[in-house]
Amino acid sequence: MEEGLKEKTGHDLGYWIDVVKKSGIAKHKAIIDHLKSEHGFTYGYANFVALKSRQADAASFDDEQLVDDQYKGKEALKPIYEKLMSAIQQFGNDVKVAPKKSSVSLIRKHQFALIKPATKTRIDLGLKIKDKQTEGRLEDSGPFGTMCTHRVRISESDEIDHELLGWIREAYERSV
Repeated sequence: MEEGLKEKTGHDLGYWIDVVKKSGIAKHKAIIDHLKSEHGFTYGYANFVALKSRQADAASFDDEQLVDDQYKGKEALKPIYEKLMSAIQQFGNDVKVAPKKSSVSLIRKHQFALIKPATKTRIDLGLKIKDKQTEGRLEDSGPFGTMCTHRVRISESDEIDHELLGWIREAYERSV
């Protein structure tokens, strides 16, 4: 369908999802009617774009909701999470953020880090840096098992320092 959509309209699915979002129309049938009347779509392609545009909205909401749910009762940790994410996203536009029920995976080609609100007062940051010696606050992976090689416990925003960011960058750079 996606290939046919570009063939028939000259625009890819992303373009049409943007058109739907800019229209402000949220209901499935209304999106179909709009695409048919305003853009000459057949029912099949209009239905396809309507489904995909609503899935895109739901996916971003679901990711946000997953993260929000992780920090319920642990709201004091959310600024630490946000500071970590802000710093990590500066590494490059190839960082994929994958929220799960209890943690957030950070992936380049492979997972290189995992952020988990472990207690009401601490975030555990898991890192995958093979053959790196543990030292000081760079501990063995602990509860992360084989998902990560190391863990850093973070209780305060100021613990996100040059040293910690260096370890995260090392994990990121090795994840190719």
